[in-house]
Amino acid sequence: MPISLLLFTEGTGTGSRSSCHSMHCSHDVTEVGSDCFRSCLAALLCMLLGVAPLVTGLDEPPSRPNFLLLMADDLGIGDLGCYGNSTIRTPNIDRLAHHGVRLTQHLAAASVCTPSRASFLTGRYPIRTGMTSGYGHRVLQWAAGAGGLPPEEITFARILQERGYITGLIGKWHLGLNCHSSTDHCHHPLNHGFHHFLGLPLGMMGDCAGAWPSEKRAALERRLVSWSQLSALATITLLAGRVVGLLPRTRCIVGLALAIAIAAAMFTLAARHVGGFIAHVDCFLMRNHSVTQQPLQLNKVTGLLLKEAEDFLHRHRHGPFLLFVSFLHVHTPLVTSSDFQGHNQHGLYGDNVEEMDWMVGRILAALEREGLTDSTLVYFTSDHGGSLEARSGHRQHGGWNGIFRGGKGMGGWEGGIRVPGIFRWPGVLPAGQIVEEPTSLMDIFPTLVRLGGGTEPQDRVIDGRDLLPLLLGETQYSAHEFLFHYCEVFLHAARWVQRDRGKIWKAHFITPNFDPVGSGACPGRGVCSCVWEVTEHDPPLLFELHTDPGETQVLTPDVEPAFHEVVTRLRQEHARHWAGLHQIQQQLGTIYNVWRPWLQPYCGTFPWYGCDLEG
Repeated sequence: MPISLLLFTEGTGTGSRSSCHSMHCSHDVTEVGSDCFRSCLAALLCMLLGVAPLVTGLDEPPSRPNFLLLMADDLGIGDLGCYGNSTIRTPNIDRLAHHGVRLTQHLAAASVCTPSRASFLTGRYPIRTGMTSGYGHRVLQWAAGAGGLPPEEITFARILQERGYITGLIGKWHLGLNCHSSTDHCHHPLNHGFHHFLGLPLGMMGDCAGAWPSEKRAALERRLVSWSQLSALATITLLAGRVVGLLPRTRCIVGLALAIAIAAAMFTLAARHVGGFIAHVDCFLMRNHSVTQQPLQLNKVTGLLLKEAEDFLHRHRHGPFLLFVSFLHVHTPLVTSSDFQGHNQHGLYGDNVEEMDWMVGRILAALEREGLTDSTLVYFTSDHGGSLEARSGHRQHGGWNGIFRGGKGMGGWEGGIRVPGIFRWPGVLPAGQIVEEPTSLMDIFPTLVRLGGGTEPQDRVIDGRDLLPLLLGETQYSAHEFLFHYCEVFLHAARWVQRDRGKIWKAHFITPNFDPVGSGACPGRGVCSCVWEVTEHDPPLLFELHTDPGETQVLTPDVEPAFHEVVTRLRQEHARHWAGLHQIQQQLGTIYNVWRPWLQPYCGTFPWYGCDLEG
């Protein structure tokens, strides 16, 4: 049965690692402490005596790098040349992989934007941070909602900020803004460790351009039209009843009919203008705490964000810095400049991917211009898999997930959670290395914290694991033995890395019902449901991912002797994991995830709200 508990909190924290780096004592001995001073003194004595220092392994990582994090929106893992695509040109990302480390089993903690991004920043399952719900709302719906990443959550940006890093976020946020007023900024990026922010509170949406597929506009239009039709029918019924004598000939009846008729007209008017309303209240640009462009100027936004990234690298070239470029590409409506349109056989989607690759190249070129390439760890990924439901007629506007089954919104199938993972740090990480072990977007938190000289918080569970041993090639194995794949608060699947047998088992306890049947997706519903249109499996569907990464061969007790052992172990581990969750406010529930006028950010003055201060 689906798990229906809606409120959780974290259990006890995990241990932390030392923040002292033996190779980074050159500028501030007092900051890193006496241990680091002694390490530097020992290294100096070794050099003076001509003795090679003893290599102590990964307890002493390299000196603190800058961090450049690049995250695509809705990109399929199969859309990149370095992951097997031969029909979309991505030379800059491919070059990044060629000179760095490429992960082949890199996993998002959720298959939709808000919970996945929350886990990326905090290193924790979204079910721990409250960035989910059990009500069907899976992402933040409005910029003026009250939900968002809780202020008490600790992001890697906050820890690095405290360690002297200049931190910036450019592009999509989608983790909330305000709690009680339009200026409290409780969920804002600047309240979560970023010094600078230029971007969209939600992100690019079809509704920003009045395009299809629509996130909210189409459903609201249908609802308003239905209310208008019902109101008109009620008006006609009242008047007809009065004429034929079924209702008393009183002014009250006439007044009621008139009021309902006015309501019908208002619903009709609202249906015609709801698209413009959504574009105004949800599609706007913020610079730090100020709204600087409302509504969003679609033809300007790509150039504006790209220039901001280049300027950030120039301003903070002396470092250390963390720059998180959260692309609006490749989410619908696929806003693409004319220079890239009509070049790819996959239509506007392929054009949009190629433009994003060009943006990556521009940012990497700026890094090179500033002399920062060798001192910067670059990371490229996507927040989750490509959207199979993003279609307009016969034209696909979503990504390709390669051999992997399913896509965005599906809690357990690989296509929704397997994402690109590319790291480059010249002279430190081996070029051209491929890592096939299970890793997670949650792993970025402990990896950056360690490299940045910070320590993991000890008052909460951190689900991510330090990737540095894998990236350096010092170990063959991921630190993850079990990973759980939730859809909202419901466990859909889980995997077990059984080292002694060389197996990666994955069990599906719940799978979505495709609509239409056999389509492999849910275009009939916009996105597959987590709980309503699903099939529960008891016993679960079992796959072995080493030999069957596409999840096409269901294993049964008749063909797999270890079936019952594997299923029992996964259930036990999930029960242990579940027992560590306690009550916490779920941010995406209906109470917090509705539009609240008093929380609406705006620029300009009544009644002429709107501005373009970006020039």
